[in-house]
Amino acid sequence: MKMVIALFVLGLVLVAAEDKYTTKYDNIDVDEILKSDRLFNNYFKCLIDTGKCTPEGRELKKSLPDALKTECSKCSEKQRQNTDKVIRFIIDNKPEEWKQLQAKFDPEEIYIKRYRSQATSAGIKV
Repeated sequence: MKMVIALFVLGLVLVAAEDKYTTKYDNIDVDEILKSDRLFNNYFKCLIDTGKCTPEGRELKKSLPDALKTECSKCSEKQRQNTDKVIRFIIDNKPEEWKQLQAKFDPEEIYIKRYRSQATSAGIKV
C-alpha cells in the first residue's frame, strides 16, 4: 500500500526515464501540496481522469503503473521519502480518495497484497 501512494507522489514529481526516474522534481514541496486542498485535488482529479493534468500529473499517470510493478526500483531516496509521506497522509486524511486510487491503479488488489507487510512494518494501516 505504501507503494501505491508513493507512486502517487512520484507521479506528481517524476518523469520516467529508462534506468531511473528523473530527479528534476525531487525538491518539490510535497507538504505544500498535501496542505492545499486545491493542489491536492488537482493532482488527484488528474490521476482518476476527472480533471486536467499538469505536465507533472501526466508523468505521474504514466510512471505510476511502472513504479507499482517494479517496487519503485527507479526511485531516488528522496522520492521514496516523499512517497511514504504521501501514502500516510492519504490513508489518514483522505480515505475516500485512497479507495478511488486503489480502484483505479490496483483493481485486482495485486499491489495491496504485495506491499501489505511493508506498510504494516512501516506503521501504515492499510
